[in-house]
Amino acid sequence: MNDNSLFSQAKKGWDSFWFSKCETTTLGLMRILAGAIIFYTHLVWTFEFDSFFSRDQLLSMEHNRIITDSSFAWSHFRWIESETLLWGIHWIALAGMLLFCLGAFTRVTSILTAFFTISYANRAVGAAFGLDQINVMLAFYLAIGPSGNSLSIDAWWRGRNSQMPTVSQSSILANFVTRLIQLHLCIIYLFAGCSKLLGSTWWNGEAIWGAMANAEYQTIDLTWLAAYPYVINLLTHLTLAWEVSYFIMVWPRWSRPIVIGMAIAVHLGIGISMGMVEFGLIMVIANLVFVSPSFVNALLLRLGVPKQTQ
Repeated sequence: MNDNSLFSQAKKGWDSFWFSKCETTTLGLMRILAGAIIFYTHLVWTFEFDSFFSRDQLLSMEHNRIITDSSFAWSHFRWIESETLLWGIHWIALAGMLLFCLGAFTRVTSILTAFFTISYANRAVGAAFGLDQINVMLAFYLAIGPSGNSLSIDAWWRGRNSQMPTVSQSSILANFVTRLIQLHLCIIYLFAGCSKLLGSTWWNGEAIWGAMANAEYQTIDLTWLAAYPYVINLLTHLTLAWEVSYFIMVWPRWSRPIVIGMAIAVHLGIGISMGMVEFGLIMVIANLVFVSPSFVNALLLRLGVPKQTQ
């Protein structure tokens, strides 16, 4: 095969990877599930809103400025001082997130959801963790992509209103955004795995035991596994191998179900046993980006949800 042929094949593969069309069903499902988590996590702020978002209480603005660079951590909380106005904006944010989850006025509510998710995460520095970061990532990409074209009130309304313009369920933009989320997820796992390689407990097989024995996060007592050190060693090394190899093994069709199955097991296991259920769920939702729209369509049909035609 000559150089021109190799270049032609590489170009064709590149174009197919980024710019082919795909259905929007997977993005629609991710919008519903991620939108529900985003709405819930911001609804929880309501119960301690003044404590965390007042300018001079637990997370003061001075504290925020010290540990963040204001030029790269924009938040509407930096510009608005009125507590009454901040409360009003909070309810608007929650309404927008709920409508985004339901797929109503998605082109607008998706942007509002991304805007407010970023804003809250940048303000709540010191109380924001991995859950908030994944919320931001998914809200941002789903706002770019046509996540409201499927499994949404918008799609249902278009189907009922013949005078409204139709929206195709197959989209180049849907594929492009899907690839962005997939690559972003690969980078997250690669860096997380590489950071674990710096810790001796991941090499000697004791890291999982450290998490299980931590009473601060423990919701299920798994200390009985101390009697089975080889099981702990196996779980530790399997978790590390999965995370480090994720960015390679998630792409082949034969290994993808294994990798995604491991992701579901690891994240739900951590969520249930260590009290981080929301983080476990949002990571499982993020991994759905590797599930094909055809599989989602088949699953929905089995559940009695007809495919939306627009």
